[in-house]
Amino acid sequence: MAERHFVPKADREYTKADFQSDQMVKWCPGCGDHGILSSLLNTFPKTGHKKENILMVSGIGCSSRIPYYVDTYGFHSIHGRACAIATGAKLANPTLSVWVNMGDGDSMAIGGNHLIHAVRRNQDLNITIFNNEIYGLTKGQYSPTTKFGQITKTSPFGTIDYPFNPGELVMGAQGTFFARALDCVPALTTNIMTRAAQHDGTSVVEVLQNCMIFNDKTHAAITDREVRDDRTIILEHGKPMIFGKNKDKGLRFNGRCLEAVTIGENGITIDDIMIHDETTDDAGIHMMLARMGGNLPVALGVIRNVKKVSYSQLYEDQMDECKANGKYKCVDDLLNSGDTWEV
Repeated sequence: MAERHFVPKADREYTKADFQSDQMVKWCPGCGDHGILSSLLNTFPKTGHKKENILMVSGIGCSSRIPYYVDTYGFHSIHGRACAIATGAKLANPTLSVWVNMGDGDSMAIGGNHLIHAVRRNQDLNITIFNNEIYGLTKGQYSPTTKFGQITKTSPFGTIDYPFNPGELVMGAQGTFFARALDCVPALTTNIMTRAAQHDGTSVVEVLQNCMIFNDKTHAAITDREVRDDRTIILEHGKPMIFGKNKDKGLRFNGRCLEAVTIGENGITIDDIMIHDETTDDAGIHMMLARMGGNLPVALGVIRNVKKVSYSQLYEDQMDECKANGKYKCVDDLLNSGDTWEV
């Protein structure tokens, strides 16, 4: 099976300004969506794709306004259906670089079924989930990622729903690429999105994003500058899983569990620290990394990046085979097949 790269390469170099729309950005001042938009605009010149071959598809929500703010082709669709529409667009025109932008409610509540099957198919789509753990556009209802017990407009006594972990959901659906970023660290987000664009298959990037109106500081426990280095870990393929303000903490296995340790204490050395392998087929360790939190740092960066033939590739190969070996070469052949009568 010959691997093909469907999206044409640009014949000139682009800059961020080439992708900036002339539309007024209508998000609240201070909203984390501004940072994600900036990262996307910085990413597109790095992909090397022709501008006219980039398509933005969104659902409904604050995040889903993003096609208006990027000067590419765009489709502002309906609630929860962005993955379905993006799937159709990519099948109809494989030369498109298709980017899907959804909120946590849009992607994992009404759009949950479309999301898991888009991931399972491994079609060449770039999915970004803006996760602010709330419904922002509709004014503060709890979402599938809202923390257990949180008081919201629709849970005045505290939500009793157990929240989704997007990383676990993606890997449970046989995902081949999952990464996590922060809206307040645009350089990291840009790097992750560039890696996602290079992945041949479905990439899912969860961006932890702040809604300052309806769920302010929901990620503050890991995003505040004073604590960020000690409560997050930026994973890099082939490198030890080290974190901390002084780069003196790391992760290792203790039995069947991960634990955080301090290098130099209790005989712990750099050799005891795990090496990150984003390419291993076994999703077990990736699942453990995706669900970290509490006493363990929250994992950022590319957690899983596995090579697997994409649905786009398989579809095109199957169509080529059918065209080469099928007995019907055109519509006339089909219409004149079987029993025919002259009237």
